[in-house]
Amino acid sequence: MVGVAHPHLELTELETITRREVDQYTGNSFTSKSYFIADDQQKLYAAISVPNFPRPWPTRIAVMAQVVGDKVIIIEDNTDKPLVDALMVNGGVPREQIILAYAGEPIPTQ
Repeated sequence: MVGVAHPHLELTELETITRREVDQYTGNSFTSKSYFIADDQQKLYAAISVPNFPRPWPTRIAVMAQVVGDKVIIIEDNTDKPLVDALMVNGGVPREQIILAYAGEPIPTQ
């Protein structure tokens, strides 16, 4: 696991849920390995997919989400198991608190 450690930073429940659900997108396959990346200070979580050698395609973001206030903004989702579903089903996050930025849903201004 790769991440930015902030020992004095307490995570909210929404951040903990988002972090956990994004981390579920990591692992190995026959063609690639996925890594979890976390920046708890910016509340930004991602899973990236790195293809095995020889690399038939470039490294890509599988999923990326950021917690802003009481919302989860899903910046990128290139999976067949959408993060929005995982957040709602596994994490109990209401759909009203999830913004699909990758699908063009507007991000509220702060």
